[in-house]
Amino acid sequence: MKSTNRENSSAIENIKEHQELIAAIISGIIIFVAWKLEKNGLSTASVISYISAFVIGGYAKAKEGIIDTIENKSLNVEILMILAAVGSMIIGYWTEGAILIFIFSLSGALETYAMNRSHREISSLMSLQPEEAWLVRGNFEPMKVPVSSLQVGDHLLVKPGERIPVDGKIIKGSSSIDESAITGESIPVSKNVGDEVFAGTINLNGTITINMTKPNAETLFQKIITLVQTAQSEKSPSQLFIEKFENRYVKGVLITVAIMMFLPHYLFGWDWNTTFYRAIVLLVVASPCALVASIMPATLSAISNGARHGILFKGGVHLENMSVIRLLAVDKTGTLTEGTPVVTDVIVREGLDEKEALKIMASIEAQSNHPLAQAIVQYAKEQQIEMLSGIDITDIPGCGIKATIDGETFTIGNGDFVGNEEAKEFANGIAGRFADEGKTIVFMKDEKGIAALIALKDTIRNEAKEAVQILKELGIQIAMLTGDHEKTAKAIAAEAGVNEYIAKCSPVTKTEFIDKALTQYQYVGMVGDGINDAPALAKSTVGIAMGGGTDVALETADVVLMKNDLAKIAYAVKLGRKMQRIVKQNVIFSTSVIALLIISNFLQLLDLPLGVVGHEGSTILVILNGLRMLKTIK
Repeated sequence: MKSTNRENSSAIENIKEHQELIAAIISGIIIFVAWKLEKNGLSTASVISYISAFVIGGYAKAKEGIIDTIENKSLNVEILMILAAVGSMIIGYWTEGAILIFIFSLSGALETYAMNRSHREISSLMSLQPEEAWLVRGNFEPMKVPVSSLQVGDHLLVKPGERIPVDGKIIKGSSSIDESAITGESIPVSKNVGDEVFAGTINLNGTITINMTKPNAETLFQKIITLVQTAQSEKSPSQLFIEKFENRYVKGVLITVAIMMFLPHYLFGWDWNTTFYRAIVLLVVASPCALVASIMPATLSAISNGARHGILFKGGVHLENMSVIRLLAVDKTGTLTEGTPVVTDVIVREGLDEKEALKIMASIEAQSNHPLAQAIVQYAKEQQIEMLSGIDITDIPGCGIKATIDGETFTIGNGDFVGNEEAKEFANGIAGRFADEGKTIVFMKDEKGIAALIALKDTIRNEAKEAVQILKELGIQIAMLTGDHEKTAKAIAAEAGVNEYIAKCSPVTKTEFIDKALTQYQYVGMVGDGINDAPALAKSTVGIAMGGGTDVALETADVVLMKNDLAKIAYAVKLGRKMQRIVKQNVIFSTSVIALLIISNFLQLLDLPLGVVGHEGSTILVILNGLRMLKTIK
């Protein structure tokens, strides 16, 4: 029964979506019938047919134009078209007036189609949200309940092939999750106990139990939908300018047409029929329909394109800004780099077994929560080294750890903590070379002196180097901002291939850098995690959050990348530039056509039918050109 209701509802929605097109087609058929009836002269039947075509084809646009004029107290192109059609009818050009209404309604239907196409990405996203879920309570069998009835803290079973119904954390099981609906990436992500999962994503191969962590209205999935809907409703500066210009232009056209109705009769000796006819043609060809449609379809299509690829724009203005940025300031950690240190080198004292030294060091570090300590422990586990237990440690914040094992004292930490001179000389001064490579050094000292050192590094993302190169090819300078020391920053910058770097950055330093960059480059983008980078993100021309699917990212910057991938920024820049090219093409083409038609009409080279075709045809071409933004950019 539910399936039948959904199908009926879908059919009704489908008819509603295409009702303008259906009305245009019916209007066209009636016009053809009226034209056939008129072959033997204008008759009552043909007049009734023409009037029916006027009403059916023009109702939607006439209603839209009248309501908009009353609400905003400003004239628009719809009013011009109504007046042009009525004027054609008054001077006896029934067929031309009806064709004008037909093509105008057809271009309107096409524009609606363009809007619907751009909104369809959101509709398809919304359809991915499951309506039911398997609720688990105690030892009872899972029961299917509406998602709307769920509360934070509920445990839910998700079977292979099902969509995850809510945001939550895995408390049992593991699986591969298809997160393409959120990140735009088709490669599945492995998820285990403790990992976050998001509503609307697909559980591919394992049965998992999740703990619901957010209400339905606050899921990442819902926030994405809301964000893109808001972006599509916001207008870019170019669109706002066109809309303001439209009102003044329409008034100018009406005044010019009013003058045209009598002035050429006295100036050029035109008869009254020709004068009125040329005024009506002017009313048709001077209407800025194509100009008005130059921007919005292209902008909405570009926003939808970005959403499909995991790039969320918070409005058309940010797409425009992305196309002109000349400098991109990039936060190092988590953007250029993985954000977590990994062990790159293990050096031990001559005569000491490497695995034994690593075993002692990792066993001591296992008692600490420091990121470097966790990286060393993870490395030891990968080497299948068993940890020692029952170790008492003394953690000295900012310096290191002291521990005693079987009566022997061990000290682990930086060079200053274990003895700077001895640390510098260890293994022929290898620590200095590692430091020049941007690596962090952790030493272990026993009662005989420095026993071992481990070098760690926050590694460059594989895709980051390629993305930096692509951005540079696009003419964008890259500056890396990091809190690291000079040597580390210099090594990472060289490896990543960025143009410049700023070391020892604080949030204040980053903001000051953006201030200076804006003076020098005028258009500056800032990439960060949306937390400590918030001031710099707000100051920049375009703030870009490398979200990785975080709530903070959604609430911060102007553009959100649902996956930490710099290549997405290059795609966003290309998207913005292509949109700007298409908008310029549309504006130049539409204004050129209007100018050509006006001149042709004044020289009496243009008849009403050709004026109608030229004017409405240009509008259709402009809309179709804007729809090109839906295609993936290479």
